Amino acid sequence: MTSEWHFMIESGGDMNKRESYIFWRLAYSFISDHGYRIIQLFDNQKELWLEKLENKKTPIIRMLLHDLDWSNAMQRDIEFTASNGERVRKQLGRPEVNVMNIYISQFHPVDEYENRLSKPFVYPEGNKTSVSSILLAKGEYDNGFGRISERLGEEIYFSFEEEYPEQDVESLKKAALDYAIKKENTERAIFSNGKPFFTYLFIIIQLAVFFWLELHGGSTNTSTLIKYGAMVSPLIYEGDWWRFITPIFLHIGFVHLAMNSLALYFLGTTVERIFGNVRFLFIYMFAGVSGCIASFIFGSTISAGASGAIYGCFGALLYFGVIFPKLFSRTMGINLIVVLGINLVFSFTASGIDVYAHLGGLAGGFLAAGVVHFPKKKKLLWQMLFFIVSAVIVWGAITYGFSSSAESNDENANLLMAQEYINQGNYDHAYKVLKESEERVDNLSEKTYFLLSFVEIKKEMLNDAKEHLQKAIKLNPKFVEAYFNLALINLEQNDVESAKVNLQNAIKLDPKLDEAYFNLALINLKQNDVESAKVNAEKADKLEPKQQQYSDLVREINQHLQSSGGVGGNE
Repeated sequence: MTSEWHFMIESGGDMNKRESYIFWRLAYSFISDHGYRIIQLFDNQKELWLEKLENKKTPIIRMLLHDLDWSNAMQRDIEFTASNGERVRKQLGRPEVNVMNIYISQFHPVDEYENRLSKPFVYPEGNKTSVSSILLAKGEYDNGFGRISERLGEEIYFSFEEEYPEQDVESLKKAALDYAIKKENTERAIFSNGKPFFTYLFIIIQLAVFFWLELHGGSTNTSTLIKYGAMVSPLIYEGDWWRFITPIFLHIGFVHLAMNSLALYFLGTTVERIFGNVRFLFIYMFAGVSGCIASFIFGSTISAGASGAIYGCFGALLYFGVIFPKLFSRTMGINLIVVLGINLVFSFTASGIDVYAHLGGLAGGFLAAGVVHFPKKKKLLWQMLFFIVSAVIVWGAITYGFSSSAESNDENANLLMAQEYINQGNYDHAYKVLKESEERVDNLSEKTYFLLSFVEIKKEMLNDAKEHLQKAIKLNPKFVEAYFNLALINLEQNDVESAKVNLQNAIKLDPKLDEAYFNLALINLKQNDVESAKVNAEKADKLEPKQQQYSDLVREINQHLQSSGGVGGNE
């Protein structure tokens, strides 16, 4: 609101000090006992607007200290109050606003005025702001206090004398204003415990690490992510404990980085201002590690990102809401909860998101905030309780994570790790991971059997590879690659007929599998079925004309047919 809200009202003479006392005594009660805050006090200190944002059902209060002579002047003032109330409604973003308009006057108007007070005045433009007027004047005090109590749902009443010295009025006014200022300064101090430093530092680190990844293999490359510290449970089992920390600073792709950096900028700066720099550092890192621990226990794929730590900022702000519910509700309350709710729904419904890291970070941030509490507001027993609970949860989670019942029981994580070992050419480690998975995981998928067979082929364990390929095909009869690899093993073991059947099965499932046609053509030649060999070789060459060995085979078959009196086709 601005000073342009001043308006003219007909003068009714000098005010009795009793009315001034009632005005400030009532204002003090609203501010100190009922949690109202001053929106504006006019320059003449006879008009006061108050609000209580944390409770949208409570009305905005407007108080006016002035003698009312005529009811028409009261009506003009009510209409002007409604106009100002509409401005307040728009500023607060509320769909509707109710204004309790309280007049403190020595006498009531000389003409009929009761109809002005009997029902609310609704602002005509939009019908979203209503003004209920109450008069506190000689002969109207009991009725006026009763209506105020009814509107607020609490009894508002105090006794007063017929006359007060000016010193008493000034003292009461000073007490009311000092209380309001002290309350506002106290609230501001809560948001001024530190200038953001670590928030910006973490954003800079995230950006630097991202560009490093891009220059050394790419931030979406699995091998690069694993190399530089992404969360992979099997590697933690092998001793890479530092992977509980490093994923906080890694991001998978630019969009992931941009979203987390933006969220960190808005949430991190707020948390760091409330809790201070050192406390924020602890909250952020503890939440990030908590998210990594949750991902370690329950996650199934490679994961990285600051999301767990950022959800920890949500958790810290929820803790702020528990300790300062009114201030939380007035400053961020519903907006924060809505944003958190949307993010959680997205986490649970979208694919490729490590929801366990998010939930772990959220809980970790709340617990960490309880451990450090707020600057200059120590609660040692409370903080010790949070410390013990946090320590027990972390210890229990890590103990469970490293227990035999949890270790290596996630097939997807084992597949990911085995694939990485294969990419590195480390077939012995890949074989170990996959065999452990075969022994410990119930109801293995065809993917594990197929990858295990691939490693066994590389290790020249053909019989074992053959057995695992057959298991993969049994689980998935449409597994094209399994049929093809099984055919290659059959050829290696001189089981030509089985190889021929498996290649034909592969071709039925994938008619564009050029390698299957090529190998089938070789089998046809071995069986002296030159015409079939010619058909299959030409299909392979047509599907992949850049393969020199395909065109060479077609040429050899055509030459053979020509030399034997057959008819060759075009090259």
